[in-house]
Parts: sequence; C-alpha cells; structure tokens
Amino acid sequence: MAQPTMAAVAGLKETYTQLKTRMDKAVDDFRKALMGTRTGRASVHMLDSVTVDAYGAQMPLNQVATVHTPEPQLITVQPFDPSQLGTIEKSIRGAELGLNPMNDGKIIRVPIPPLTEERRREMVKQLHKVLEDHRTAVRNIRRDGNDAIKKALKDKKISEDEEKRSMDEIQKLTDGEIKKMEDMCKAKEKEVMEIK
Repeated sequence: MAQPTMAAVAGLKETYTQLKTRMDKAVDDFRKALMGTRTGRASVHMLDSVTVDAYGAQMPLNQVATVHTPEPQLITVQPFDPSQLGTIEKSIRGAELGLNPMNDGKIIRVPIPPLTEERRREMVKQLHKVLEDHRTAVRNIRRDGNDAIKKALKDKKISEDEEKRSMDEIQKLTDGEIKKMEDMCKAKEKEVMEIK
C-alpha cells in the first residue's frame, strides 16, 4: 500500500503547498538572476537591473525606453520621452555593469566589449555566489517546513510516522530544487566561459 504524501495528510496539506510555492519562487528568482548575467553576446536582460530616476520615481529601464539588441555586440536604448536620454545614459553608466553607453541625441548605443578570461572567471565566481544565496534560501524554506511538521506533531495533528515521511519528502523536494538550480548554473557557466 502506498504511503500518503505530505499533500494528502490533512494537517500538512497547506504547509506542503506553501513550501512548494516558496521553493519554486526561489528557483524562478535564480533563473531571472541568470538571465541578467552577461555572456559574450548582448542581451536585453543585461540592463534589467538598471533603474532610471524618471518623473520623480525610480523606474525600471524597460518602462521608460525600448531596449533592443540589433547586433550580437550592441544594445540600443530608445527612450519613450527624448528628454530622458541623459538620465538614462547616466543610469546605465552608474549601474556598475562595466558598460559605456553613447548618446547620439536620439538613441543610446551600448557596445558590449568582449569578455576577457579574467572577467569571465569573475562572472563565474559571481554566479556561484548567487547560486549559494539561493541554495541557502531553499534550505531556510526547508527548515520552516520541518518546524511546521514538528509543531503539527506536537499539536497531535499528525503521527510520528507521518512526521518522518513528511520530513523525508521535504528533503527530497529541497534536493530536487537545489539540483535544478545547480544544473542551470552549470549551463550558464559553460555559456560564460565559451569564447565566441
């Protein structure tokens, strides 16, 4: 007879749903962080972290301009409001992305310099740091889940067998989510180190 999973145990169904949702969010956040990581090619996501002081508020760049990659080594930024050109250029320069935007009065061109071996290694180190931060986040979610299970046992909502099975299930879920992130990181690392 198959043992009931955590989602089938009445006292733990909501806990499991919350854990799964939070872990999925952590993995999704990691995926977004990877998209913004620079490789040898230009990508509109490279400017995702840039915010512009427009109309009295900090706004993401993609809300004040259209961002394109017409060539593999170039990003163009076309402001919706031409009076924002200077502010946008300053914001890109101040974002510490190692980019040098050029403004021709209508559009901002951001050439993407080729990556040096040293810069590639720095980026891989940064990738590993981001991965570790997200691993820690997933482990913290696991800890919260384990605490909720212990509390359910203490409140006599579940049996000791259900507690053990549920903790094993949370561990498997945690391992699965961490493996997903590690696989994504390996693929991105290969992309960063690849010389085009």
